[in-house]
Amino acid sequence: MTGVPASAAGGSSSARRTGPRGATGAAHEPAERKTSGGAVERGATEGGAGGRGGKIAAAAVNQASVWNVANLLTMLRLLLVPAFVALMLGNGGYDPAWRSFAWASFAIAMITDLFDGHLARTYNLVTDFGKIADPIADKAIMGAALICLSALGDLPWWVTAVILGRELGITLLRFLVIRYGVIPASRGGKLKTLTQGVAVGMYVLALTGPLATLRFWVMAAAVVLTVVTGLDYVKQAIVLRRQGIAERRAALKGTEG
Repeated sequence: MTGVPASAAGGSSSARRTGPRGATGAAHEPAERKTSGGAVERGATEGGAGGRGGKIAAAAVNQASVWNVANLLTMLRLLLVPAFVALMLGNGGYDPAWRSFAWASFAIAMITDLFDGHLARTYNLVTDFGKIADPIADKAIMGAALICLSALGDLPWWVTAVILGRELGITLLRFLVIRYGVIPASRGGKLKTLTQGVAVGMYVLALTGPLATLRFWVMAAAVVLTVVTGLDYVKQAIVLRRQGIAERRAALKGTEG
């Protein structure tokens, strides 16, 4: 879950316009020349295409760039959510075989979460779609697993409420302070995501004996990390907001001066 979320990676606007083979929208911009009056006139490109053709070609590149491997992995996670719920609740929700298949789909979703953000940042595959869909996919699969476990009586509802409340609250907080800056994902947040994934995965499996006891303690650690990292993000948001307000006031004073 890139966290921030997982699941949460930047990229320049030029990177988002980069096509699968490295071509950019600039490559399709029509040529410019100045007229005798000094005005800029857009003419045909070297390939002979006019301004309108260049814009159409640029739009095609932008559209094709959405279908990259990072976004496809994100889409796969979104598709796995209903599949996971169906497997989790199949045959009454307590069949070990069905739960094993549900665990497999959950594990695939968690693994793809580790790779899509890395691929997007490494190969300049960051898109607006990915920025929105990636955190949604992360929270959807985790939320579906927690709600199913609580509905089946395997996990207390208060645990689900704490984890989901924290995730939704921090996401909302990020949007509220985004005008002042971006709250970066911390190491604690990444550890929280990993611990949550392991704990929920252990609960999805029909474990018994010592493993059932172990999963209780792993989930306890996940809850503690969820609360602690959530409070840390709140602290960062407050500091970021204060700094942003102070900088704006200083800029206004400088302008007035």
